[in-house]
Amino acid sequence: MELEVARHALEAMVAEAAQAAPNEACGLLLGGEGRIEEARPAANVALDPARHFEIDPQALIDAHRAERGGGPKVVGYFHSHPSGPPEPSETDRAEASGDGKTWAIVANGLVRFWRDGDDGFEPLSYALVDG
Repeated sequence: MELEVARHALEAMVAEAAQAAPNEACGLLLGGEGRIEEARPAANVALDPARHFEIDPQALIDAHRAERGGGPKVVGYFHSHPSGPPEPSETDRAEASGDGKTWAIVANGLVRFWRDGDDGFEPLSYALVDG
């Protein structure tokens, strides 16, 4: 399955990663089945934001509440690796929940997408779409 990613969502992730450096950026991916329509930045509340990310719990609560009220679905999460490749780190692998959500990892202006599955992270191909 190829993921559809709105061009403005991809651009938002790259911009947020550049702005947050040398810390990790993070946020939520919103959309529908097989589609990312929005990348919503969130505060990184990790104790060591230069090496880890933790999405602000209030941003998660607000997004899930909006989803229940008919808003966009939380389909995944994004974060950046300011000094590493755009692939899951050992920490990412250890903290992943296997919930099937999509993860986007930004590094050096590149974004790669992954599915957090039962057997770990699986790479996803994607196509940029307008809108």
